[in-house]
Amino acid sequence: MQTVSMIVPCFNEQESVPIYFNAMAKIFQKPEMQNYALELWFIDDGSSDATLSELKKLNKQYPDVAHFVSFSRNFGKESAIYAGLQAATGEIVGLMDVDLQDPPELLPQMLQELSTGDYDTIGTRRIGREGEPAFRSFLSNLFYKFINKISKVEIIPNARDYRVMTRKVVNTVLSMPEVNRFSKGIFSWVGFKTKYLDFENRERVAGTTSWSLWQLFEYSLEAIIDFSAAPLAIASFVGIFACVVSVLAIIFIIFRTIFFGDPTTGWPSLAAMILFIGGIQLFCLGILGNYIGRIYSESKHRPIYVINEKK
Repeated sequence: MQTVSMIVPCFNEQESVPIYFNAMAKIFQKPEMQNYALELWFIDDGSSDATLSELKKLNKQYPDVAHFVSFSRNFGKESAIYAGLQAATGEIVGLMDVDLQDPPELLPQMLQELSTGDYDTIGTRRIGREGEPAFRSFLSNLFYKFINKISKVEIIPNARDYRVMTRKVVNTVLSMPEVNRFSKGIFSWVGFKTKYLDFENRERVAGTTSWSLWQLFEYSLEAIIDFSAAPLAIASFVGIFACVVSVLAIIFIIFRTIFFGDPTTGWPSLAAMILFIGGIQLFCLGILGNYIGRIYSESKHRPIYVINEKK
């Protein structure tokens, strides 16, 4: 019998935790799952509600199945995923959201595909975004198109974190202890044979999402910087473009002064040029600063997360 360790990041999910556990218990009672034993690793990412209390109840009632890691504060979903990968002991390791937007009923098929030995990872992706705001869907599609244009690593559009992996894949991911993490990119970067199963989008079973539009923007920016040096090249191109425009502007001003005079004594043109060049410089410095900031955070070698409690 193989143990399937499912990693379940949680942040303020007190309502979803018991619903999720019951749904997973039913799945593993099915005849086709008789050769698999379930191990759940709930990662409490510094929740401020009763999520930890719910996890302790499950652990007390099902100590061999329901385990948890509680962070000392909120470190983010990426840190929770990494902590779960480190804690998981199963031959097969899975990743799943607690809100059941990832369908548990798809898990038997995923494990069946993995058991053939033809693939090292079975991932999932949504084929629709019904119920999601149109503007958010537009930005998501734009992000995938943009990052796949500038990155050498293909990020599968609409891919979910929901996946199952062999121990070989997990050990490879764990060998990458970087602080600034984008797991979808990391899973693609490590390679291995991967198959994706499609499913229709579904609503959360309880609670509300903790991801704001600004947080999603920051997460997208993290992915772009982590998996592409293209922004630095763009900054260089914009700098060259600004220099060319400035030279042309200077030539224009000189000719205008020689042939038509300069009744305004040149201050509007000078001010426009200074503002233009200054804006370009700040833009380029901002891009460069993001990369330097990530180098700085990696150089401090701080832990990716801090555990407050684990069972």
